[in-house]
Amino acid sequence: MTIDWTKIRADFPLLARQVHGKPLIYLDSANTAQKPAAVIAAVDAFYRQHNANVSRAVHQLGSEATEAYEGARRTLAAFLHVRADELVLCSGTTFALNLVAYSWALPRLQPSDVILVTRMEHHANIVPWQLVAQRTGATLRVAELRPDGSLDLEALWAAMTPDVKLLAVAHVSNVLGTVNPVAAICREAARRGIVSVVDGSQAVPHMSVDIAAIGCDFYAATGHKLCGPTGTGLLWAKREHLQAMPPFLGGGEMIKEVRFDGTVFNDPPHKFEAGTPNIAGFVGLGAAVDYLSAIGMDAIQQREAELLAHATEALAQIDGLRIHGTAPDKAAVISFSIDGIHSHDLATLLDLEGVAVRSGQHCAHPLLQWLGVGTTCRASLAFYNTHDEIDAFVAALHKVKRLLA
Repeated sequence: MTIDWTKIRADFPLLARQVHGKPLIYLDSANTAQKPAAVIAAVDAFYRQHNANVSRAVHQLGSEATEAYEGARRTLAAFLHVRADELVLCSGTTFALNLVAYSWALPRLQPSDVILVTRMEHHANIVPWQLVAQRTGATLRVAELRPDGSLDLEALWAAMTPDVKLLAVAHVSNVLGTVNPVAAICREAARRGIVSVVDGSQAVPHMSVDIAAIGCDFYAATGHKLCGPTGTGLLWAKREHLQAMPPFLGGGEMIKEVRFDGTVFNDPPHKFEAGTPNIAGFVGLGAAVDYLSAIGMDAIQQREAELLAHATEALAQIDGLRIHGTAPDKAAVISFSIDGIHSHDLATLLDLEGVAVRSGQHCAHPLLQWLGVGTTCRASLAFYNTHDEIDAFVAALHKVKRLLA
């Protein structure tokens, strides 16, 4: 079936606007994805027709809200090929990883233990483990990269010594675009008795993800990169982990019975969902998953691969431009620098041309230190971008480069 990508693009209202009098070229989807009209409509409809709290009221609105919220959980579970009762709904990847850190790692790790992370991790998959290490006396160890930005797997295997109890790894790097072979990594970790935590923030929006096939212990993802509302995300965990982990937050909904002499907690995943959740946000996220599923994640991945190839070839023609991350298996993320030009200056002037790219350290300070640069620009593509936009982006780069030369 041939997909009309022009028609798909028209589903995103914000992409029709102008910035500084120029048509918007949005190349910052790794930061947050734009939202299709179906998602906006689903959130609007919830507030207009069904707004109530979940799992508390027996009236009609309460039942409708609960069904909508739990329906989103089921939709996400099917999308990721897991059981719904193993899926904790939360505010995003950062919360999900902290939940693992404080509820699984903190009660278990000892001073003799090692937490293994990779050089390419986002701060959200570094800082929680540093905090746990500080409180338990455990050690943080770093697995290094090859020059092209891919993981050095031989070095990773060597780093998986018997004292390693937890491995945290990105499915896809938010800076390099590197797609890590997480199934092989998690299989090797399991063989050695190491618990694996995968940050799927940059993977789930861009490819078909089968968590069960990956074989990890924990998998985290965020909703706003998946064309859903901000403040939504998920943690998948093996059922035995969820049952053994103590609650991270206490309050309403995560309990069965509260007495002053003790509390009986709810069953997972609700044990970890204290308080009123972002109900409308998850309704929107469920709508986003339905929208993406209707297109097909394989088709989305192919479309973005074509856009990436076009952009990479065009950028390679710009004198002094260096792309950071050239691994063979790569998602549609291009971090780049131009000799003699600060990335913030570049991004600011590109914005005046209507082009939105991110500049800075991308919440990956250790990785940029390894790259030997203070900051980079990052153009991140999505299926709703076009080849014409890439050409306009490259033309704007040439113009800005002449201005800053």
